[in-house]
Amino acid sequence: MTTPPGNPPPYGQPPSPYGAQPPYGGQPSNPYPPPPSGAYPPPPPLPYSQQPSGYFPPPKSNSKKTLFIVLGVIAGLIVLMIGGGVALYLAFGQGTVTATDVEMGDCLSEIPGDTRVLTVKTIDCGEPHAGEVFAVLQMPGGDFPGQPAIDTYADKCSPELASYAPSAMTDDTVQLYVLYPTAETWEQGDRAVTCIATLDPPRSGSIKD
Repeated sequence: MTTPPGNPPPYGQPPSPYGAQPPYGGQPSNPYPPPPSGAYPPPPPLPYSQQPSGYFPPPKSNSKKTLFIVLGVIAGLIVLMIGGGVALYLAFGQGTVTATDVEMGDCLSEIPGDTRVLTVKTIDCGEPHAGEVFAVLQMPGGDFPGQPAIDTYADKCSPELASYAPSAMTDDTVQLYVLYPTAETWEQGDRAVTCIATLDPPRSGSIKD
């Protein structure tokens, strides 16, 4: 069947003044084709200040701080050791000598109270002192002679005091104190019988006449 001229067709799409239209659902053709691969450079990487999500920078090392702390502790220990050594020297070391090293005329700040004496504390005789060495007798060598022989040798201290300070023989404040070798110190070469005049109360100046 034919259509009379001047009437639109009953079926189909009406004619378009712009030419043929694509069917429903179709997309118009892209007049701008995609650029060829490699035509544009890739985007620049993120700067270093920007970190990807979930990234946490490692903690800064405290090695220098730890080193300073350790050095400070060591320096403090050294100061304590030096200070403690000085304090001990002032408290116990000043004037302390081995008992076998004292000589006639030495004065003692105190009389030892122990039965076995290794050291004594010396002091200037011009200061108040509790004892004065007036004789150091040397026993002959050989084997340890035993306590009775040492006691006999110590009896020589009394005549030595009479020779050193005759007035001390009648002074009730002056007594005798004797240091003598033991079997152990004898093996180490100790042969000294040390005669000491004790002074109670302590006095300044020598007892020697």
